[in-house]
Amino acid sequence: MNWTVILIEMLVFAVLFTILVFFSYKDEQKYSIGSIHNYPPEIQEEYFKTHPRVDVSYKSKKVILTKAFGILFFVVIIYFCAKIAGATTFKQGFLFGIGLMAWIGIYDTFFIDWVLFANLPQARLEGTEHMDKEYHQKWFHVKGILWPGTLFAVIVGLLVGGLVALIH
Repeated sequence: MNWTVILIEMLVFAVLFTILVFFSYKDEQKYSIGSIHNYPPEIQEEYFKTHPRVDVSYKSKKVILTKAFGILFFVVIIYFCAKIAGATTFKQGFLFGIGLMAWIGIYDTFFIDWVLFANLPQARLEGTEHMDKEYHQKWFHVKGILWPGTLFAVIVGLLVGGLVALIH
């Protein structure tokens, strides 16, 4: 596999992921169940004091559908990235898929969540603008990358590896 291509893909993937995140949190879209689900529980509780309560747990059908769509979307993108980088075996596709998902999880946690969303007023839910401490929680986002982030990475890795093996 070509490491130069992989590094370029990592950069491009981070840019595309950032655009996707900002698009999905634009205007009223940040009030969707799939988006509210990504905020710490204290922020959700404060938001639901003044807005209709909806189920934003991992048991919610809308959250499950959002996450499932995200996994499939990433599988398609990462499969093509793996092929461009030269993956030809299940193992290469699997490791590439897990690696790219780990990269984007780390990028999302340490840059988008900790730096951008914690400090951008546009990312705050209505009625929670005063909750600086809660928006700057680090452990909430680290836990998210560890679980279920690891599960998502393994699923994507298995699917990408399977596609590489099947289609090669």
